[in-house]
Amino acid sequence: MVFKKITLIGTSPESFDAAADDALDRAEDTLDNIHWAEVDELGVEVASVADREYQAEVTVAFELDQ
Repeated sequence: MVFKKITLIGTSPESFDAAADDALDRAEDTLDNIHWAEVDELGVEVASVADREYQAEVTVAFELDQ
């Protein structure tokens, strides 16, 4: 088996959990054979948005087709 890892950044006006879910939902919609994910970093955008925007950097690993 060969796996590929990618990094996604999910966002949410609600929470870090919702931001991580945003990234994972997008990964599940566009990738096959996802095996695991890790939340690497959390951040909050405050400068360019009216309210806070929570961000979660998520690494997703999926198996490549043979």
